[in-house]
Amino acid sequence: MTQAYSVRPRDSHAPVLVFDEPSAEAAAAAFFEGWISPDDEDAAAVIVRELDSGREHCFRIDFDTGRAKPCG
Repeated sequence: MTQAYSVRPRDSHAPVLVFDEPSAEAAAAAFFEGWISPDDEDAAAVIVRELDSGREHCFRIDFDTGRAKPCG
């Protein structure tokens, strides 16, 4: 089962994108498919919001592995 999530970069005013994914982590990873880091960084953080509940999560995406981990 999927759920709608909005995703935006944590430290940017870039537009929000919406994804239907099975989890917040999957939505964060989907945001970075095809992403090229403008600063050649190895990771970036995003805010993922569950559209039904409004609950927000922060994830750091490792560009090398494509894995999402909670911000710490």
